[in-house]
Amino acid sequence: MTEPTPLPGREALMRTYADPPATFVRGAGTVLFDAAGNEYLDFITGLAVVSLGHAHPVVAAAVAEQARTLCHVSNLYGNTLGPEVARTIDRLINGGTGRAGGQVFFANSGAEANECALKLARRWAGGGRHVVISADNSFHGRTLATLTATGQPEKQAPFLPLPEGFVHVPYDDVAALDEALDPATVAAVLLEPLQGEGGVMVPSSDYLGAVRSLCTERNALLMLDEVQTGLGRTGHWFAFQAQGLEPDVVTMAKALGNGMPVGACWARAEVAAAFGPGDHGSTFGGQPLALAAVKATLAVMESEGVCRRARETGARLAGGLGRLPGVVSVRGAGLLLAAQLEAPVAKEASALALQRGLLVNPVRPDAIRVAPPLLVTGDEVDAALRILADVLDDVLADVASNGAG
Repeated sequence: MTEPTPLPGREALMRTYADPPATFVRGAGTVLFDAAGNEYLDFITGLAVVSLGHAHPVVAAAVAEQARTLCHVSNLYGNTLGPEVARTIDRLINGGTGRAGGQVFFANSGAEANECALKLARRWAGGGRHVVISADNSFHGRTLATLTATGQPEKQAPFLPLPEGFVHVPYDDVAALDEALDPATVAAVLLEPLQGEGGVMVPSSDYLGAVRSLCTERNALLMLDEVQTGLGRTGHWFAFQAQGLEPDVVTMAKALGNGMPVGACWARAEVAAAFGPGDHGSTFGGQPLALAAVKATLAVMESEGVCRRARETGARLAGGLGRLPGVVSVRGAGLLLAAQLEAPVAKEASALALQRGLLVNPVRPDAIRVAPPLLVTGDEVDAALRILADVLDDVLADVASNGAG
C-alpha cells in the first residue's frame, strides 16, 4: 500500500478533531479510496451513516436531480417532499409499534433531532416537570443540552456549567431508574436501545420493557435515541421493534440520508401536538435537497430488504469475529457489532487494520466496533475478517513479546 500523503491546508481548520491518518477522495459501495490511490474496506461507514455504501447510484441521482430543480425554500413555505417522507418514516416506525398517526420534525443531525425531543418533552409536560433522565455512558450529541444528556462526564467537563434538569442513572438498571423517576419533576426518559458510542452495549432482554412500564405508570415520555441503531442497522427498521415496544418519541439521523446531513424526530401525534408554530424550527431542516436523499435512501432500503440482510450478514460477521484471535465475545445486533478483546489493544489493532486496508473503530480500549454497509457482501465480510485476524495475531504477539521482555 502506498504511504498516504497528508493534504495541505489543515491549519485553516479548528482543531476539534485529531489529525487524520488518511484522507479519502472517493468511495464506491464498501470501498474507499485515499488521496494516494489506496483502497480500503469501510467497516465503519462514517459511524453508521453511509448504510447503503458510498456513492449509491440511486441516491446520487436523486440528489443531483433535486439540485438541478430546487435545493431550498424557507420553512415559511412548503415543499412536496416533507409530507411524503414524513409519512414513510411514520409507516416504518409504526411497523413495530402498531400505532398510527405520528408526526415528524426534520433537522440536520442527530444532536438536533435529540434537541427537538428534549424541548418537546418540556413543552409536553408543562408546569414544573422538566427533568430528563438518561443513562451513564450514553451519547446523545454535542450541543449544550444533548451534551448534558450524554452520560460521559469527561466530555462535559470543559463546558461547565451545563444546563440543569438532567439526571443520569446506570444503563440496564431498572431499580436505579425506578428510584430516579419522580413523577413530580421528570418529563421524560431518553435512552439508546443499544449504546453505540458507549461500546455497543446491549441491555437485558426485559430492560426496555420495564422502562416503558415505569414511564407509563408515572406519566413520563419514553424517548428512544435511534440515531445510530435506526433504519435497518440492527436487523429491524428500529431497534426497539425487536421487543415490540411503543415509544413516545424516536430520534434518527446518520443513515437517514446515506451521507446527506439530515435528522428527524418522530413523536406520537398527541405528544407532537404540544408544539405550536414558533416553538421550534431549523433553517435547513426539511429542505428539498436533503429530503430527496432521504426519499431515495428509504426506497432503496425497502427494495433491498436491508433489515433481513443485516440479520443474515450480521450473523455471518458476528460468527467470524468470535473466531478471531484474542476475541473473547461479540455483542450487538445485526450489523452493529463490537468484538470484545482479551487485552486493551483496540486502538493499536484499528490503526494497523487501517494500514492494511480496513476501517474499524476502537470504541473502547478493549473493544473494536464494526458497522459495515447494510449491502455489504459475504465476500467483503470474509476479506475484512482475514485482515482483522492477521492484525490481531500481530498485535497480540507484540503484547506477549513486550510482556516477556
